[in-house]
Amino acid sequence: MLEKEFQFYLDNQEKILKDYSGKFIVIIGTEIKGAYNSELEAFTESKKQFEPGTFLIQKCTTGQDDYTETFHSRVVFS
Repeated sequence: MLEKEFQFYLDNQEKILKDYSGKFIVIIGTEIKGAYNSELEAFTESKKQFEPGTFLIQKCTTGQDDYTETFHSRVVFS
């Protein structure tokens, strides 16, 4: 779910950054439906128009830091 939206962001990241750098954008399909100053604002405004789960909120920054997470654990497998 939302793979299409995320792939659209990845494929167009450089172009999107020119217009929306630092903003949180809302993507449905291959269309940007809005740009907001915070993630909370993006969600609050978007859920007024669209059903939650049907849109992707993505922060527009260079690189992959805002869509990649690293988790650390002290669990040891033997």
